Amino acid sequence: MAQLEIVHYGNPILRKKGEPVVSFDQALSKLGADMVETMHSAEGIGLAAQQVGLALQFCVVDLRGGDWTFDFELNGSVNPPLDLIMPLYVANPMVTARTEPVTTASEGCLSFPEIHGDIDRPDFIEVRYKDLEGRDNLLTCNGMLSRCIQHEVDHLNGVLFIDRMHRSSLAEIDQAVKRLKKQTRKNLRKAN
Repeated sequence: MAQLEIVHYGNPILRKKGEPVVSFDQALSKLGADMVETMHSAEGIGLAAQQVGLALQFCVVDLRGGDWTFDFELNGSVNPPLDLIMPLYVANPMVTARTEPVTTASEGCLSFPEIHGDIDRPDFIEVRYKDLEGRDNLLTCNGMLSRCIQHEVDHLNGVLFIDRMHRSSLAEIDQAVKRLKKQTRKNLRKAN
């Protein structure tokens, strides 16, 4: 496994919609393992392909080790032990909100180090996706698992958490976001 570089805000790849995953092969398995290692090293709970420089409909999620409360059902199995299903490798996801309740919570993002803000999201969702072997899966979930998946699926579609942030939260972090974007663009120019 190799640690990948996490792309920061200001890099155009974060605004690109990912291409569907078509090959469920060793290369995808290696990418998944590398993304999980990178996510864990950065102390994150989710990571999208765009965040490691790839415009691909693929992300990883791992909520083991946290104190979050959530309910979920994966392919008909209700609340199986997290160690059996995580990390989740999610390819070509389709998310549907299942109920109206919307919750507000502070979110962060590995592409926006130390920047957080309040975001409204549906609490209960249904996700259809393919795993590393290309098998179809159906996950219904709420709470932090729902929020994390929605955050990562947004990345896969070129949507960033600042796009959904409350205005008051966005105003509080505006200068930090501008500094990050400026620094990232400066670093990209140096690299080219």
